[in-house]
Amino acid sequence: MAEDAGSATGAGFTRTLVGFGRELRRAGLPVGTGDIMTYGAAGALLNPADLVDLYWAGRTTLVTRREHLPVYDVTFRRYFLDEPDEPEDPPPFSVQQRAEANATLQLPDPEHGPEGTPEDERQARMGLVASAATTARHRSFADCTPEELAVLRRIMRGIRLVPPRRRSRRTRPARAGRTPDLRRVVRSAVRRHGEPGELAWRARRLRARPLILILDVSGSMADYSRALLQFAHGTSRSARKVEVFCFGTRLTRITRQLDRRRPDDALRAAAERVVDWEGGTRIGDSLAAFVRDWGRRGMSRGGIVVICSDGLDRGSPEHLDGALRKLTRLSHRIVWLNPHKGDHGEDWVPSSLGMMVAAPYIDELLSGHDLASLEKLAAVLPRLR
Repeated sequence: MAEDAGSATGAGFTRTLVGFGRELRRAGLPVGTGDIMTYGAAGALLNPADLVDLYWAGRTTLVTRREHLPVYDVTFRRYFLDEPDEPEDPPPFSVQQRAEANATLQLPDPEHGPEGTPEDERQARMGLVASAATTARHRSFADCTPEELAVLRRIMRGIRLVPPRRRSRRTRPARAGRTPDLRRVVRSAVRRHGEPGELAWRARRLRARPLILILDVSGSMADYSRALLQFAHGTSRSARKVEVFCFGTRLTRITRQLDRRRPDDALRAAAERVVDWEGGTRIGDSLAAFVRDWGRRGMSRGGIVVICSDGLDRGSPEHLDGALRKLTRLSHRIVWLNPHKGDHGEDWVPSSLGMMVAAPYIDELLSGHDLASLEKLAAVLPRLR
């Protein structure tokens, strides 16, 4: 196990996992050597800086009985988060509640890390260094350092875009409704030898609307395109029926390229696919290509289209107006993210010609320049009825 885990994440990370297994033994849990080896093999496939992954990997491989879960949670908090054994108000370990805090933990380089106090050595042994995430959430992507962008990327994994749901034509059994379930009524009557029973009902199923992300990767969006692509990667991995496109002077579908577990691999594949990265901008021609090649085939029919662009279009305004008019007829709602909007409120007035042309067709205008604005998008999206 030491060789496998060491080749993936280093000997220090291996010792951390083994030490956690020993702590569970001291706490009274029946954790054997084979269980620790399985935990180490699972940890080698995960991101060592993500405590959420380490928690669920250990809970799956090291816990065999339900009554052992409280002991496991307390030991995990004490070992990885340095929390007391009996906190005043211990909340349950929830992925959604702890995603932002745990995603800010990074793995330092053991070879080049500074040698200092015993506290630094303890953090190096655990392989975790805390980073300030509250300030970074409200800092523009254009002003973030590479280290802050790495922290924000981990926090983005906890953001889930949930599109609104619509009623489909298919039905399901329900306790109440307007359509009687004749099959259930007849089966109930047969079991009662012909005597009528309670009336059964059916209701229409709810299905999530398709979500289409169209990202501007032209030169004017260079400060924001990589962060938005990382956000699109997390969204495509967590939600169903998500399509991702990029455009500069031409439209490129990158849904398959983003279907990779590691964000760096996904972004590298997307960069190889997009040939006009950080080039010119033709929003109208790109949206017209989407409507012609994909929208009319049913991809955007009844869906939510999220366009991330600053509106600096070098194409014809007539082409942009015509493409948005057709896209409005096909889709359910159009959401536009413009980083230039920043923290301005509803009184922000666009100055680019492309945004002036697109304004009548936009249902929701957000900024998308920092992490807080992306969280606002996640909150607004389910309410787009």
